[in-house]
Amino acid sequence: MYTIEMAYARMRELQDLANRSRAHQPTAASKRARKKAAKKR
Repeated sequence: MYTIEMAYARMRELQDLANRSRAHQPTAASKRARKKAAKKR
């Protein structure tokens, strides 16, 4: 069974990864990428 806690933990993992990869990218490009990713879900 997939719980809210599991989903939240996964979300935090992905956010940490995104923050790490975003650290060396220009902010404008990363904002566009984040909007695209949000629309997919």
